[in-house]
Amino acid sequence: MKNRTVARLLYAEEVELNGAPVRQPFPTEKVDQIDPFLMLHHHVTTISPDADPRREGIGPHPHRGFSPVTFIYKGGVHYRDSRGNKSVVYEGGTQWMDAGMGITHSERPPHDIQERGGVQEIIQIWVNLPRRHKMIQPRYQALHATDTPVVKGDGYEVQVITGEYDGVKGPVNSLIPTLILRLTLQAGATCQVPVPANYNTVFYLLDGQISLQGFGLIDGKHAVELNTGGEGCTITAKQDTRILLLAGEPINEEVTMYGPFVMNTQIEAMQAMRDYQMGKMGILIEDEL
Repeated sequence: MKNRTVARLLYAEEVELNGAPVRQPFPTEKVDQIDPFLMLHHHVTTISPDADPRREGIGPHPHRGFSPVTFIYKGGVHYRDSRGNKSVVYEGGTQWMDAGMGITHSERPPHDIQERGGVQEIIQIWVNLPRRHKMIQPRYQALHATDTPVVKGDGYEVQVITGEYDGVKGPVNSLIPTLILRLTLQAGATCQVPVPANYNTVFYLLDGQISLQGFGLIDGKHAVELNTGGEGCTITAKQDTRILLLAGEPINEEVTMYGPFVMNTQIEAMQAMRDYQMGKMGILIEDEL
């Protein structure tokens, strides 16, 4: 396999989001987006024993025009939205929501988070939607660890979320062509990941250290953007590591982000805010699952 070369190495600086620290390798001053991926946040927090999980996490807020996706690595996420969707997804699972024309949702720790150790570790990405899908009806997909296909190799495991890897297809139905994989490698293991030639590709190391064939050593808390022109990448773990690989067909459209709304023009983004204020994205009153 001809390996892709590295375009950029992006360190996940710590930034503050709603009063909580998150790691954000992109967007930065160096890179705005890696089309179709708009953002990546890596968040780790500990819920204190006396905290009320119903008041922790992120309360009701709106979205329009893209797909916020949450990967749960530790703990869990209690999801609710204004369309009546409710679920609790624990570690190893994924929550995929296509906001479309607009929706209000919340993401809280599950009621039993303290019983599970109190630690919540998640990654959230924003996947852009093309103009033709920005105003579709919203939809939500909950993928539990037990329903996620896993490809096992010598010292590594690959969870297939979307797209296809080693003949195994991911169960999440993405509105645009994507390949999203969650990799876990033990020290010394080598894994090859083929990627479609027309896909933009970036992967993020949650921890550990790897050697990327054709490049060299890369430490945890870095995102690696790959150039096009190769067939994929070959990763060797120098330490135990967890990796989230994102690859997708670029949309190549103008992007205007206005808070939680991602549209093509500024007028559309301002209209999204007006629609939310008028209640057109629904109202979420949180209750028990």
